[in-house]
Amino acid sequence: WELSPGNGGWSFSVLYAFTGAGGPAGGLLMDGSGNLYGATTYQGAYNYGTVFKLSPGNGGWNYTLLYSFTGGSDGGAPGSDLVMDSAGNLFGAASTGGSQDCPSGCGTVWEITP
Repeated sequence: WELSPGNGGWSFSVLYAFTGAGGPAGGLLMDGSGNLYGATTYQGAYNYGTVFKLSPGNGGWNYTLLYSFTGGSDGGAPGSDLVMDSAGNLFGAASTGGSQDCPSGCGTVWEITP
């Protein structure tokens, strides 16, 4: 959602509505072009979460799936804020998957390259 100042108050608008359980978690990241990046906890092809991009265009926002976590060695249930380096690589953390020394995995720190 977005809050925009105007006329001595604020206007509220929904940018994108997710369906199903396990929507966005952690904060969003905005790049220099105005694209928003985030993660969901239990969505995607394997229900272990996703990383997504929302791009402004055509009077609204366009959703792009960047990655679906499998819950295996790549991790699952990402919930941290995202960080982007100067090359556009995204970094974050997932709370499950990775090493199987824990009952549902110990989690991962991950990177997605453009």
